[in-house]
Amino acid sequence: MKYLLLFLTLITFNCAGQDYSTLIAAHRQQYKADFISDKHSPLKEADLQNLHFFDADSTYRVNAEVELLTNQEVFNMPTFNGAQQAYVKYAVVKFMLKGKAQQLNIYQNVTLSKRPEFADYLFLPFLDKTNSEESYGGGRYIDLKTTDIKNGYIELDFNKAYNPYCAYSDGYQCPMPPRENYLDLKVKAGEKQYTGEKKHL
Repeated sequence: MKYLLLFLTLITFNCAGQDYSTLIAAHRQQYKADFISDKHSPLKEADLQNLHFFDADSTYRVNAEVELLTNQEVFNMPTFNGAQQAYVKYAVVKFMLKGKAQQLNIYQNVTLSKRPEFADYLFLPFLDKTNSEESYGGGRYIDLKTTDIKNGYIELDFNKAYNPYCAYSDGYQCPMPPRENYLDLKVKAGEKQYTGEKKHL
């Protein structure tokens, strides 16, 4: 009987892994499709073959404790083209990743937050040890919403981390991840370095 239970457990585990991989694959297909539908996109359909990703890995999907911040001063986050964008620090998230305690800040764009359709949008830019090697040197982003916070926690899925448009082309106002959002480990999840020729607007 114990062998049957072990077998069923392994099947369940494998199915769960396959389901997660399927979920991430679907997410990435939509991500690619968005480049084609966005009229401001730096990429054309032929460029999509140069997009690469780490294999889906559910160990990079973590449940983070959220500390909401109040009375934060607006600050200017530099962008890769030399401009600045106004942000406010919205929350601090704490979580375990690869056996180590980690902490990141979540930000809210001041201008976007005043538009009803983007009022709940949150921004998580981060740096890690894969930058300039396996991933884009300028760091990566994760999109979140205020409604993702439930009972003081939020799910962070680094498999959904993506490159800013500046990874593909010059001329975009892509925020530079603050140094305070550096993870001292290799985040082998999400989007890798773009292998196509960088465009110039």
